[in-house]
Amino acid sequence: MATNEAAKEIRRGAIEMIAAMLISGTIGWLVVASGQSPQNVVFVRCLLGAPTLAAICVALGLIRRDVLSWRVLGLAALGGAAIVANWVLLFAAYSRASISMATVAYNTQPFMLVVLGVVVFRERITASTAAWLALAFVGLVLVVKVEPAVLAVPGQYLLGIGYALAAAFFYAVSSIITKRLKGTPPQLIALIQVTLGIFLLAPFVTLHALPTSFMPWADLATIGVVHTGLVYVLLYGAIQKLPTAMTAALSFIYPIVAIVCDRFAFGQTLAWVQLAGAALILLAAAGVNFGWRVLPPRRIAAGPAAYRGAKGE
Repeated sequence: MATNEAAKEIRRGAIEMIAAMLISGTIGWLVVASGQSPQNVVFVRCLLGAPTLAAICVALGLIRRDVLSWRVLGLAALGGAAIVANWVLLFAAYSRASISMATVAYNTQPFMLVVLGVVVFRERITASTAAWLALAFVGLVLVVKVEPAVLAVPGQYLLGIGYALAAAFFYAVSSIITKRLKGTPPQLIALIQVTLGIFLLAPFVTLHALPTSFMPWADLATIGVVHTGLVYVLLYGAIQKLPTAMTAALSFIYPIVAIVCDRFAFGQTLAWVQLAGAALILLAAAGVNFGWRVLPPRRIAAGPAAYRGAKGE
């Protein structure tokens, strides 16, 4: 009986994770379709996401004084600043490097976490992890060699890739900070982060450039309510139910959906060199997430194993 219940729990978690990744993979499409600047998109995302997450937190009984200590608020705010930077940089990358290539470059997140773990916490990495890092670097070199003709701003493709890599770095920073908040409900952390985002971005919003028609507002509302509110509930619900390996495996639905959306919504086509580079980066990311060994388990740096987190688009 217990085995059946556990199997049902895993099935439910898998459905939640698949739904979260399918929805997340469409965010680039909505960002580009909205026609708004990255700052405007993230501001509206926070403005609409905050009340959505607040309603979820109230419904789940998460807003309690025993949870909201000054330490929690401070760390969540620090992580929130990194997440806001992450969103702005990633959204800025979409129009410059294309949704497909920005998403692939952004999937270097696991390697950013590994490197930060070594630098900040003196963590150890295995020889296999170092090999995956080298493979990802080769993939990145291939990705930046060709500038796509569709959706990439002329002369800004490399800048877009740089933005995506910077976004991955800030995600890694946020993940390390969030690791310090173990035991704090993730929906509450997200609420603090998006609330902070409203105040951080308010001075940079171009109010006169906000949409005046229905469809761009529909795109922004979907990002704020669905991609920020619903996805957090699905994602963290899935993480609580699934084994780590299954969570990591299903997370690769996100870049695949993003590339498919880019192809069908905007006609983005990739050169074979870029496809090869994307495949190498995603393969290397899978190797790090699953702990695949390609070399003997010899340690090459000091400290415990690196932290691997879920995506936070």
